[in-house]
Amino acid sequence: MAASEFPAAELESATELLQQLLRIDTTNPPGNERAAADCIADIFRSEGLEPKLNGISEERPNLTVRWNALPENQTERPLVLSSHLDVVPADESKWTHPPFSGHNDGTCLWGRGAIDMKGFAVMAVTALTRLKRENIPINRDVIFAAVADEEAGTEHGSKWLVDERPDLLGGDPEYVINEVGGFTIHQKGNRFYPIQVAEKGVAWLRLTVEGKPGHSSLPATDSSVEKLARATAAISASRLPWHAGNEAHNFLAGFAAPENAITRAVAPLLAHPTIGPHLLPLAVSDPSRRTSLEAILRNTATPTRLQSGEAINVLSGSACVDIDGRLAPGQSAVDLIEELKKVIRPITGDTAQFEVLQESPAVSFSKETPLFEQMKKSLLDADPGSYIVPSIIPGFTDSRNYARLGATCYGFYPLQLPDGLDFAAMFHGHDERIPIDGFHWGIEVLTETLRKFLVTP
Repeated sequence: MAASEFPAAELESATELLQQLLRIDTTNPPGNERAAADCIADIFRSEGLEPKLNGISEERPNLTVRWNALPENQTERPLVLSSHLDVVPADESKWTHPPFSGHNDGTCLWGRGAIDMKGFAVMAVTALTRLKRENIPINRDVIFAAVADEEAGTEHGSKWLVDERPDLLGGDPEYVINEVGGFTIHQKGNRFYPIQVAEKGVAWLRLTVEGKPGHSSLPATDSSVEKLARATAAISASRLPWHAGNEAHNFLAGFAAPENAITRAVAPLLAHPTIGPHLLPLAVSDPSRRTSLEAILRNTATPTRLQSGEAINVLSGSACVDIDGRLAPGQSAVDLIEELKKVIRPITGDTAQFEVLQESPAVSFSKETPLFEQMKKSLLDADPGSYIVPSIIPGFTDSRNYARLGATCYGFYPLQLPDGLDFAAMFHGHDERIPIDGFHWGIEVLTETLRKFLVTP
């Protein structure tokens, strides 16, 4: 890609808009995304586009804006640029700069949501308004969406849009560009850019364990709390079976591409259901990277919330724990429950009860599309010598809802990162921040991707 064609003033405006959004506290719960949505809506109105604000409540709307192709040029189904405006809570005492300050230290913008994902919202606004000004002959409608409630399950956000107002998303969009992908990963002197083509499913469970009730002045080894504590510890320590599909194979092969022949030959064995669990600790020494890889190779189950009786001097007859389960492609909540029963049966016998609180399947999309090819080309033009990897993430995004409209969804949030800055650690972590130069680079890459893709016959 050639040097930036963006005027410095436009890039500075993008930086200032992101600062404005970072200073709006949209912590979910409660969300209150209205002020952030209004801020973006004003930008679109100034560009001659008409934003729409719709949702379950006035305080938590979903913002959509449609840039229509001319009838004589429109040959393809819509493309959606999707972001979410809610953020997870931040403990200000743990931050170098206040999480809702939008602090600019000359290198980075600091704030909750800088990465996840107000930064992409601004990238998409900047790219779309720039291309509209250029008046390029787009071959499909382009829809910008900034939704509520992604961090708490999407009920007020993309799920509501898909269920109640799919027309605001084009009805049957062909593509959605969403989080998480397009950022630099430095490894062994090489630069990789994952483009997300799959994400694991969700199985939020509640495990209830029964025990004999009584007075807590008489300690019991079979109380519900005691048994639940041991069952919870066993789940946390468990390593469930491997379920590595094509998505995981492609991911492993992508990172092995620049390595020697031996490493490229070994990479597929990491996905083997028997060999993989034993080979992974030998092949990957870094614990954090090993944990990340393991999370895409199997179902995971993380206990998060405990609940028992209300009185301190009573042995409750039951105790429960909520479990955040994530499903490998092809797996279901029933499959995960059966795996967990095997883990806890020596502790609870067959008395433990599992309840499914929420379930959605893993989603996976083909990388054999014109949009994927253009995203790949734009990244390679912008960073020659790098490697593009189709990736799967262990979390979920709004893409699980958009997929129900028949859309092909990609995580493509182009962001050039310096070596040593851990992108994954910025998600939900302390000191979330976005490099300003890398953010500007991403605006250019996204704009170039759309410019080339939207005018292709």
